Amino acid sequence: THCTECHRKGGVGPFSLESYGDAKENAGMMRKVVSEGIMPPWFAAAPPEGDPSPWANDRSLPSKDKADLITWIRNGKPEGNPADAPLQIVRESEWLIGQPDAIFALPREIPVKATGQMPYVYLRVKTDFPEDRWVEAAEVRPTAPQVVHHVIVFVSAGGGFNRDQSGSLAAYVPGNTFVEFPKGMAKKLPAGATLTFQMHYTPSGEATRDRTRIGLRFAKQTPSKRVRTLPVANRRIRIPANEANHLETASRYMQKGTVVRAFMPHMHLRGKAALYEITLPGGEKETLLDVPTYDFNWQHTYALTEPVFAPAGTKIDLTLWWDNSAANPHNPDPNRSVRFGRPTTDEMGFGFLSYTQVEPQRFVAGEEIPAELAGRSVVGGGN
Repeated sequence: THCTECHRKGGVGPFSLESYGDAKENAGMMRKVVSEGIMPPWFAAAPPEGDPSPWANDRSLPSKDKADLITWIRNGKPEGNPADAPLQIVRESEWLIGQPDAIFALPREIPVKATGQMPYVYLRVKTDFPEDRWVEAAEVRPTAPQVVHHVIVFVSAGGGFNRDQSGSLAAYVPGNTFVEFPKGMAKKLPAGATLTFQMHYTPSGEATRDRTRIGLRFAKQTPSKRVRTLPVANRRIRIPANEANHLETASRYMQKGTVVRAFMPHMHLRGKAALYEITLPGGEKETLLDVPTYDFNWQHTYALTEPVFAPAGTKIDLTLWWDNSAANPHNPDPNRSVRFGRPTTDEMGFGFLSYTQVEPQRFVAGEEIPAELAGRSVVGGGN
């Protein structure tokens, strides 16, 4: 349940865990990475003991399951009765979102050199749909994932590169290769739109070629809510040399009533921790996401089980920490002061939000908040 999304035939994991034989052969590695909390990769702070996880896509391994797995390994890895084994997962498609309704590939293969740095590559693909389409799921699949640092796919109604307020259509970063929106929600793909692929390659020591694809699954009808993405960003970061715990902040005010649904912090090799907080117009403040241990190699999207309602005037605060010391094993040069930049050896300070907007007339003073925004959601005043 927690491993085979990646550890399967054709997956990004270095070995499969789809059978008893696979698990037995790799038991030593499994015990080490599970005991140390390296696997499964999940970095949001754990909820208080006994509370349910607030995350719909929580990958963390429950403590009881972890104990059972380690005990099984210590006691000789018995197979038990094969007739009692769980049924093997049968995937009808190579795509995690299922068979896409449409697949678009880069117009040509991109040669990736063995060493050094590569500038961003921007390539456009025309969709030519005669009418608007609504994307309920999207997945980006590089053909050479070992050299793909990230991919962002933007949408423009014309032929140019236009990052409008709807944000990106889809993204690929380590640990985050697809998105599937809740029922009744989707991102808009305008008729005749152009997809712009922003490709960031990181040479891995061996020359290769890549022709990334994106698969799209369309909603059968117009959704009731349109999903958008926006960044809370700090492009003026300056991280001093040999600083082990450098802090920078960024903020953004929500101009309209908004339902916040997911988060994705983004830093580079020196990234250490991330914190999202919300301050309502009345002054109430709450933590939305706490990532005490950020890992550049696993850049997750954290999707809330219960959405958060943010009235107009709500402030979203982002706090980020970096470790630019020699104690950071991923640090390419602790003796260099680092600023914002695209190369992996520079840094970035982003906190992406996925959200849906709420019509201003939907909330008035004294009106009851709809059930979808109740529960754990933050509610502040009428809007």
